Amino acid sequence: MNLAHLPGKEIERFGEHVSTIFGERQFTNVEMRRKSAQLANALKSLGVGKGDRVIIQMPNCPEVLQSFTAVYSLGAVVVPINFMVGDAETAFIYQDTGASTVISNKMFLPKIETCRKEAPELRNIILTDPEVPEGTLSYHALCDAQPDAIEIAAVGDDDLAALIYTAGTTGQPKGVMHTHGSLLANAEMQQATLNLPSGMTSVLVLPLCHSYGIASMNFGMLVGGGCSVVLDSFDIDKVFAAIEKYKANMIGAVPTMYIFMLLHPDPKKYDLSSMKYWICGSAPLTLETWERFKATFGFEIIEGWGLTEAGANNAVNPFEGKKKIGSIGLPMKGTKMKVVDDQGIVVPPGTQGEILISGPMLMQGYWQKPEESAKVLRDGWLYTGDVGYQDEEGYFFITERKKDIIIKGGENIAPREVEEVLYSHSKVSEAAVVGMPDEVYGENIKAFVVLLPGETATAEEIIEYAQTKLKKFKSPKEVVFLDALPKSLVGKILRKELRKM
Repeated sequence: MNLAHLPGKEIERFGEHVSTIFGERQFTNVEMRRKSAQLANALKSLGVGKGDRVIIQMPNCPEVLQSFTAVYSLGAVVVPINFMVGDAETAFIYQDTGASTVISNKMFLPKIETCRKEAPELRNIILTDPEVPEGTLSYHALCDAQPDAIEIAAVGDDDLAALIYTAGTTGQPKGVMHTHGSLLANAEMQQATLNLPSGMTSVLVLPLCHSYGIASMNFGMLVGGGCSVVLDSFDIDKVFAAIEKYKANMIGAVPTMYIFMLLHPDPKKYDLSSMKYWICGSAPLTLETWERFKATFGFEIIEGWGLTEAGANNAVNPFEGKKKIGSIGLPMKGTKMKVVDDQGIVVPPGTQGEILISGPMLMQGYWQKPEESAKVLRDGWLYTGDVGYQDEEGYFFITERKKDIIIKGGENIAPREVEEVLYSHSKVSEAAVVGMPDEVYGENIKAFVVLLPGETATAEEIIEYAQTKLKKFKSPKEVVFLDALPKSLVGKILRKELRKM
């Protein structure tokens, strides 16, 4: 089934209702579908057809969601690019996809013009601004000139729907190929697992031009009857004010966002009582952050896990039921997960190994990279590169990325074990550790620490503290203080950047 049918099915079930709020603008589900149909007709008039790639590159706004449905309607392929991605990576994606069309806004036109020099196929630049410069096309003028109905293209479950580029935390970004079938399966698995009621109000603050945005939109259509409050940037007061004003029930965030929330000078300023589901993903959440959030705000953060290669939502702690702090929870319904050793043999509960995942939500592979695809997709299983274990009750825990393990004197040390201790220090806001060359041990432990505002500390103080909680062998040898840790656009700490330091 074409994903573009989901909005119509939602309207059939719940009728017309406000579905999207952005600043002072409110849109009903019917208005959103009409605008998507107009954009689809406009794209069609520009020569976009089945299988063509369309780049969507702009900050959070309703036009992102409208563009997704419009592109699906034609049987074309969505290529979301976070607007904060650098020029070199953006140019690579333009070139790699061979896209002819980009939808963005005027603020990012200089970047687009720079990048299109590397991508001669790019012809159409559509901007969402009220007025657009010569040589570009107006999103709203194009839509207003088109009918608000379209015959949705017939596609198979295996037809490509989205090409989502990984964040490039470990090298050159790779285009993850998702089909209409894999993305729909992921949304259905989420709903079967969470069984959420209709009519929920969600705050969307993470980048929509990402697998998160695609998955959230599809999942929201299946739940139905709800409203998304779209925020164009992460500002703690804006987030809390939106929750209070619209009586929001759900938010997805990353650990860094929860850390910033804890820094709010007046945590009781806003009425957050409507919020039921504080969801966290993208990076490991420390026990210290979870406990401080519960003590400060009275809410429990629900940690989950997912990979772009598997639709972005694959395991979660039960929304209603037993939660295990530090765990990514249980596999979504219909998802298979296991932990294996280096020979691919399943290991007993409590034993660390690589986590594998299987199910109908897996990607087809990496765009134009058959060898890379074959390395991670084997016998129906995705080799995630995440190291962890499963406990006796079936909950999964991630200890580290496989390539991030520190091997000191032949012993494997998971960075997260050390980081948990550093986070528990009363002066530490954030911390990350990596391996550094060592003449004696091969590798040793180097810590990068961000202190809380107004705090001061020495490297010796941090090391001595770690040694009170860990064996000296597992404690950092060196500590470097930073104003902020380098992160990807969705909050993952970029260890490769720390290694360069």
